[in-house]
Amino acid sequence: MTFASDVLKLLRLDSSDDKQHLVIRSAGGGAKAAEYSFGIEEEYFLADRRSFEVAIHTPNELFESANWSTGGQAMREMLQSQLEVATNVHVDVNDAREELRFLRREVANVAAQYGFVIMACGTHPTAVWRMSQPSPKPRYEEMIEDLRSIGHRNMMCGMHVHVQLPDPEKRMAVMRAMLPHLPLFIALSASSPFWNSHKTGLKGYRLAAYSELPRTGMPELFESRRDYDDYVGALQRSGVIPDESHIWWAMRPSMRHPTLELRAPDTCTLVDDAVAIASLYRCLTRHLYLRPHLSKEVTAVERAIAVENKWRAQRYGTDCIFASKDGPVTIAEMLSRIIDDTAEDADALGCTAEIEHCRTIVERGSSAEFQLRAYHDNGDDIAAVSRWIATSTISGTSAPIGRSAPAPS
Repeated sequence: MTFASDVLKLLRLDSSDDKQHLVIRSAGGGAKAAEYSFGIEEEYFLADRRSFEVAIHTPNELFESANWSTGGQAMREMLQSQLEVATNVHVDVNDAREELRFLRREVANVAAQYGFVIMACGTHPTAVWRMSQPSPKPRYEEMIEDLRSIGHRNMMCGMHVHVQLPDPEKRMAVMRAMLPHLPLFIALSASSPFWNSHKTGLKGYRLAAYSELPRTGMPELFESRRDYDDYVGALQRSGVIPDESHIWWAMRPSMRHPTLELRAPDTCTLVDDAVAIASLYRCLTRHLYLRPHLSKEVTAVERAIAVENKWRAQRYGTDCIFASKDGPVTIAEMLSRIIDDTAEDADALGCTAEIEHCRTIVERGSSAEFQLRAYHDNGDDIAAVSRWIATSTISGTSAPIGRSAPAPS
């Protein structure tokens, strides 16, 4: 089957490389991404559709079908219980939202054929990491061989956001200037309050567990692209890593694309939250890219404060109060300051409404708050948490929190 190119252009669709599948693209996006174009990657848990317990073994056929139905945009992750999707490159935020919904719907439909649901959250409420199995791919098998138990404990799902920045030097300047703001994205996306059937006391436990891996956490204060390349080269020549894709910081330059990749957020249960956080990152990236001098204001002191605030974001989520040189700053104050600073950027990128949605997240809480409410409102029944996540992942809105919350069809 082939598709008429003029019709696809009108519909903001395109065909896959093999011309057999439809994929959603932004109008004007094309093969060559525009400056500040962006893409979103999300990782999901696969769980039994009746018990909502996390999957241990998953068939290759499931991923082959998901890959086919999404035009090559769904794939395995490190563990068999995980599935990843990646949007196309977008210049229009509405197209990105449309595609993310499409990808969730498609992989959910495929998963259902094999008896599974997908769950968008940073940690699965009841998963037992000791039961995890690596995906049958050489890359992941090699990583597990290197990481051992820490690799098996990587039963966590995150959201990654790529923003195209063509100049490598200015890309590094943005990474440095972005450091103080990373805790905000962690707080807004927090969706991992449970671990191994226990309430952790953290709103975002995922990064606490993820920090066991090497080369995670906050990026270093590199002065230039050359410094970063020297660091990567030293690790490669020493046989520590095969390539820079094994650097798993909260933010990093992409190895394959001219982008700066945000990796700190948990996977958001609600699509609109994911799009809002991605839009905020995109606007702030543009703001900092146009002002490379701001990177010089981020010193070792600012990085140390950001490390402290990263912990506070994990612990308190949208109730967080951040540290600063001038004293305590509420999350609402930090967000308002960034929204004010990036108002022109949001207007230029057409995502003012999405940025404003971040205020809604702060006011009503992230996914972590909904999960904790489901837990407490149902007599500390952790199964109610899993039901809420599974239902809300597909509905796109917060599902009713109660014992009667329906299982996804």
